[in-house]
Amino acid sequence: MKVIRKQPNSHDCIVCGVDNKLGINASFYETEDKQVVALFSFKQEHQSYPERTHGGMICSMLDELIGRAIWAYDPNMWGVTMNINVKYRKPVPLDTKLKGIGRIDSQTSRTFNGSGEILDQDGNILAEASAMYMKLPLEKIASTSVDGDVNVYVEDDVTEV
Repeated sequence: MKVIRKQPNSHDCIVCGVDNKLGINASFYETEDKQVVALFSFKQEHQSYPERTHGGMICSMLDELIGRAIWAYDPNMWGVTMNINVKYRKPVPLDTKLKGIGRIDSQTSRTFNGSGEILDQDGNILAEASAMYMKLPLEKIASTSVDGDVNVYVEDDVTEV
């Protein structure tokens, strides 16, 4: 999939925060077909059972992938999760390169529905989700200024995912 834009990271987010030592530290990319893709690995700190990623971390990554898909349509809008349904298909390993994909399946002026999955290096679906989000501008979500925490750009040379 051809990358058309890298999305911004934040400093402290558990999924994309560049300064969060316990986070996933994932980067997200928009593709020409308006999907969002992340290349990432879960760390030992994200463990549940030995050698397996905690289901909450898997859900967090899927939530981020689908929620960020709105930026492919409107970079000034944010997705606030209303509900999410996760199917855990196979154990998600730690310290292994994974790919996540998120997309919008339908939208109205106020909400959107999306789906996403986490895949291993062979393209097997390890977990998948469907979710519904409310569209809101950032000033309606955060009660304090987050200018220093969002829109952190990390340069890289990813052109295809």
